[in-house]
Amino acid sequence: MTDKLKTFYDKQYTTGCYSTAEKPEDHSFYPILKAFVDEFELHDKKCLEVGCGRGAFQDVVTDYTGVDISEVVANLFHKPFFQCHATELPFENSSFDTIWSYAVLEHIPEPEKALKEMHRVLKNQGFLLLAPAWQCRPWAAMGYSVRSYRDFDFKGKIVKLSIPLRNSVLFRSMYVFPRRLLRAVQFFFRNKPVPFKYRKLKPNYDNYWVSDSDALNSMDPYDAILWFMSRSDICISYPRWFSRFFVRTGPIIFQKNERPHGKK
Repeated sequence: MTDKLKTFYDKQYTTGCYSTAEKPEDHSFYPILKAFVDEFELHDKKCLEVGCGRGAFQDVVTDYTGVDISEVVANLFHKPFFQCHATELPFENSSFDTIWSYAVLEHIPEPEKALKEMHRVLKNQGFLLLAPAWQCRPWAAMGYSVRSYRDFDFKGKIVKLSIPLRNSVLFRSMYVFPRRLLRAVQFFFRNKPVPFKYRKLKPNYDNYWVSDSDALNSMDPYDAILWFMSRSDICISYPRWFSRFFVRTGPIIFQKNERPHGKK
């Protein structure tokens, strides 16, 4: 899978299917990242970007390191770059003051392993800005939302017809919130870190129909919040349980908060 992923993303960055913003200010993620860096005064801190792509953000901070599974982007960097998988970061424990990752976690075969690696190389009290595409839709891989009904057999037509209903807030809330309630109960009664729950998707590496046609995972941001909080970390973006429970999408900021040995 690693070799297949590398080949696919090398091709995307070569052909220009992925973001090609010439200036960081042109990128949709830039205002979020800039606000994050300014708020926590990270300009001169040791920063890591996981899934850095073409390196559009390498000059947002002074001390920057980027990692990506693709190696064809290496010549676009004038700051440290490492070609590696997010589940095997080549750094010592507690190496970075802050980490950010944009539109990456949903493309990793083992997202929990990637979270563990980011958590491992982040210093205590360090900040993590996590901004994947949450809740990727299973119909994105085949481009159901943008292709004609003529492209599909009877079953495919039914799938395409069902998308407006399945994509509605009311329909999704009927299974999302009961599931979150169950996860919350498990969190409160489990005296150890909770596992990261996600739904595996079948990616399309042949046709890039829409954004996240290549997604491997559909993830609920609430599960990410519980994962970090069960490790004693702080969810800065959603300080209250009510707001956490009803989180929908968007970036989430965490602060690593290691407990002293012997404390619970």
